[in-house]
Amino acid sequence: MREIFASLPWWVKWIAVPVIALVVFGSVIASVVGFVIALLFKVLLFVALVGGLIYVVRKFMSNSSSRGDW
Repeated sequence: MREIFASLPWWVKWIAVPVIALVVFGSVIASVVGFVIALLFKVLLFVALVGGLIYVVRKFMSNSSSRGDW
């Protein structure tokens, strides 16, 4: 394989081959990148919702215990 690429000009190795790879595998790459970004967004959303729930519960618990002292 190295011998085949060694005889080719630089622009074939560094421009033509990556462009062909993007054309052939572009949809697969886009699907994987889209899946990873969607997964990261869902993880961030989950963390934000759980954090907000914990904040609200702690706020409610501290307010209800201080009201019980009255």
